Amino acid sequence: MGQKKLIERLKERHSLNFKEWEQLFAFYTKEDADYAMILAREIAVREFGKEVYFRGIIEFSNFCKNDCYYCGIRRSNKACQRYRLEQEDILKCCEEGYENGFRTFVLQGGEDRWFTDERMCGIIEAIRKRYPDCAVTLSVGERSRESYKAMKGAGADRYLLRHETADAAHYAMLHPKCQTLEKRLSCLWDLKEIGYQTGCGMMIGSPGQTPAALAKDMKFMETLQPEMIGVGPFLPHRETPFRDEKKGSMELTLFVLALCRIMLPRVLLPATTALGTADADGRKQGVLAGCNVVMPNLSPMQVRKKYMLYDAKAGTEIDAAQGIAILKKQMEEIGYEVVVCRGDFRKDKNDD
Repeated sequence: MGQKKLIERLKERHSLNFKEWEQLFAFYTKEDADYAMILAREIAVREFGKEVYFRGIIEFSNFCKNDCYYCGIRRSNKACQRYRLEQEDILKCCEEGYENGFRTFVLQGGEDRWFTDERMCGIIEAIRKRYPDCAVTLSVGERSRESYKAMKGAGADRYLLRHETADAAHYAMLHPKCQTLEKRLSCLWDLKEIGYQTGCGMMIGSPGQTPAALAKDMKFMETLQPEMIGVGPFLPHRETPFRDEKKGSMELTLFVLALCRIMLPRVLLPATTALGTADADGRKQGVLAGCNVVMPNLSPMQVRKKYMLYDAKAGTEIDAAQGIAILKKQMEEIGYEVVVCRGDFRKDKNDD
């Protein structure tokens, strides 16, 4: 069976079996990838028009207790200049973002134990009080079910927790033994059950990734039915064990993004910062592959270069107003519009 037929089957059924997914990733051609991108773009336009949602990322801490082998803020990186933002600093970022049209704030940080449930809930409540028409998204890693419930109760709407890989052996290649795939997936199921709009995702081209590992990712996401998926190419950082590994393929990354859109037509799918770092036109290419979200940086300028998950990260030298102006221009160049709204996941009437 040709790969085009598998892509068409995915469009019809929103599902493939494991062997079909593995075959698709093992034997796809550029023509297959281009075909998938055309289908994904058509689906995204059908579901969202040519509107792109934007979120403001606030990187409020680069302290992290974890030691992931691919990450520039891993605890073993002694060259990393650590920082934490105070609540008022975070609110100033929100203020600047709100003035520039942002209606979703993404609080992103390492797994920093200093930010207890009490502190996190206080920050969330303060944002919701000042900006009741805005959504709050969290991306702060693995926490207890009770912690997730407390933050949801404080007003958090969404939670991003990339699973990175659904293959246990591959997960073990990317993380120390104390970090397990079982724990990561358990957190994602907790988030779904508590009622967050839940996001997962993975790096494409990370060391050890195989067609079988990607097939497991797709089968996991078929089952989880996330409201958001974050996908970007693997990019090495010079202060990690993977410093000499090659970057992930843009072509494969765009293919995976397109397949995610075909599989889950209404999913919120960002054209990630990593895409924009790997290629100057990466975010435009992402939108043309089915993405409908972009996420400019709202962090204070003085800390942006300290939150380096990978080398040469894009967006570290432009402020919020410049960032959104550039994104609007990029989207206009391909016939899309960046819109001011929360951009929530829309449930279909048949979902319940």
